[in-house]
Amino acid sequence: MAGTIVADTLTHSTAGSIATNYVVEGSAKTWARSGATSILESLNTSGFTDNGVGDYTIAFSSAFSSNTFAGTTAGLGTAARSVNYSNAQTTSIDLDTFATTTGSRTDTATGFQINGDLA
Repeated sequence: MAGTIVADTLTHSTAGSIATNYVVEGSAKTWARSGATSILESLNTSGFTDNGVGDYTIAFSSAFSSNTFAGTTAGLGTAARSVNYSNAQTTSIDLDTFATTTGSRTDTATGFQINGDLA
């Protein structure tokens, strides 16, 4: 069964109210947790390309309306890691992972989320 709910405000009995546009506009539009060679869990991701040591491209299932979205990244695991995203496109991003102790590229598990408007 499909349906539509139309509301401008959501109200909780004890937590208060929030405008629905805040929920829609403030929600992550894509996120993922990856191992060093593949996506393990995700929302709105359709591809993972390993371009070499510490260099990955993540493709989105649904495109963003522009490439000016905001994202957060993190290296996962016991070793200190740094993850940056670059080459932002409406349909993909590049993730670059580095060992913080040496500054050199390294393959590592990562996590990221991106907020922005979908096309």
